[in-house]
Amino acid sequence: MARLCEGRVAIVTGGARGVGREHCLMLAEHGAKVVVNDLGGDRAGTGQDISAAQQVVNEIKAMGGEAVANGDDVSDWDGAKRMIDQAVSAFGKLDAVVLNAGILRDRMLVNMSEQEWDAVIKVHLKGTFAPARHAAAYWRDQSKAKGGPVDARIITTTSVSGIYGNIGQTNYGAAKAGIASFTVIAARELGRYGITVNSISPSAFTRMTEDLRVYTDDDKETRSPKWIAPVATWLVSEESREITGRVFQAGNGQFAVAEGWHKGPESKPVLDPRQAGKILTELAKKARKNAGMNGLDLD
Repeated sequence: MARLCEGRVAIVTGGARGVGREHCLMLAEHGAKVVVNDLGGDRAGTGQDISAAQQVVNEIKAMGGEAVANGDDVSDWDGAKRMIDQAVSAFGKLDAVVLNAGILRDRMLVNMSEQEWDAVIKVHLKGTFAPARHAAAYWRDQSKAKGGPVDARIITTTSVSGIYGNIGQTNYGAAKAGIASFTVIAARELGRYGITVNSISPSAFTRMTEDLRVYTDDDKETRSPKWIAPVATWLVSEESREITGRVFQAGNGQFAVAEGWHKGPESKPVLDPRQAGKILTELAKKARKNAGMNGLDLD
């Protein structure tokens, strides 16, 4: 039986550690040729060292796979373009981008600095947009050249902190909510070219989350990043071509599909603001409450 991603070429951003590393290794195990992108900084985004990405490349080669390292900054417009070009130059084509790179600068809103806000939004949100945009343009040109759709994938990374909300992460949560919306809209735009766009919301024990609370050995197993990689690997494959615009949760003992915003109770509008307030209060009481961090418990 052929491997699931045999001959596919994929870029994984933030691919040197944690969830990204597991993505790279499983993709290679299933026959994909991988560009391992990682700036090599710490979890706050400071520093630069391509050796971490190269180490994953060495692991892939040791198991008989094909991979190259890339140290470009995902949020740099020209760097994101170089990443796409490197994949095509190294392997002759590009089939998927897995946009996983991220940093944390957690802080309560009243204490958050402008720099802490800007850094997180830049890496997560622009770091999703820039590689996706250049990859989409490449695939659009391929589609026009062949006179039909390609079979390409964009896989973004959101978070329960964004789609459900988490205290102390207004910057990170806003970026991750933006990525979820980006995914839905890009899927609608790019379907005509044969490009699917889906997102993964991982729950994993990594250096990004290790100090958020005390983890038991069972926690570390159920939240191991290895549980996220099957979702990314299947989404990169040709078998996932019918699925687009979805947010999949993975890890913490589950696979799930997150359901987005839906209109709730409604009423006729009025011009009197006091009367409007009475109506809105009643609508809010009737509406389903916001989900908790597990997506189920109500606040």
